[in-house]
Amino acid sequence: MIPAFLLALREGLEATLILGMVIGVLHRVGRPEQGRIVWLGAGLAALVSLGAAMGLYVMGISFEGQAEEVFEGMAMLLAAGVLTWMIFWMDRQGRVIQTELEKDVRRAALGGGQWALFSLAFVAVLREGIELALFLTAATFTTTAWATLVGGILGLAAAVLAGWLLFASTSRLDVRAFFQVTSILLIFFAAGLVAHGVHELNEAGTIPAIVEHVWDMNPVLDEDSGLGQILKTLFGYNGNPSLTEVMAYAGYWAIVLLVLRHRRVQMKPAAAQA
Repeated sequence: MIPAFLLALREGLEATLILGMVIGVLHRVGRPEQGRIVWLGAGLAALVSLGAAMGLYVMGISFEGQAEEVFEGMAMLLAAGVLTWMIFWMDRQGRVIQTELEKDVRRAALGGGQWALFSLAFVAVLREGIELALFLTAATFTTTAWATLVGGILGLAAAVLAGWLLFASTSRLDVRAFFQVTSILLIFFAAGLVAHGVHELNEAGTIPAIVEHVWDMNPVLDEDSGLGQILKTLFGYNGNPSLTEVMAYAGYWAIVLLVLRHRRVQMKPAAAQA
């Protein structure tokens, strides 16, 4: 439930903030009546995203045996890759998104481009919705579908409430700090998805285990215990992982740390010039 909640909260808040900025710009330029076009685009995108989520889930439960393990493994690896790319992209582009978005909205509103406003809202919400559908589908393979559904609904509800409070009150959430904290948590979750995805492909015989069990921590912390299940859901904990699972987990973190180090090196000259 916790990963689903965090994923839905983050994706939902991104969509809510974008819609809030669009509506805010429309009010500032004296075109508040065009807000219905924005909500129409957002609503249609939400329905398409819901359909995509249902389609992915039905596809997943339709497989059996080896095909099911391959589907689950590939879905987890794909979700981990998209999740990591999305986190890095948002960190890099987050500073200019608001400025670019305001320019696009002003151009569409003052130019009478209702289709442009509709498309802007539709694409923004659809991107977050499809990403969330993929992430929640992968999350259902590490926990129950019911827990994922409840966590997703609670996360979206919290995102809507947080977005409303941001725009309806004088208090201001440090959005950048919020995204930084959730990014760290979601990178840990993505690393777990990578390891769990490789585990499923080990069982399907698609990726060889090389060494079936590198170690066995189950006598100390059983992966089927209450704490073990929580760690498994959040971080992909496996009490007796294969060698390729360990290599995939370590390789993922090596790539992430290299990317972060490269960004710090690039940021130093910019900070020195400022």
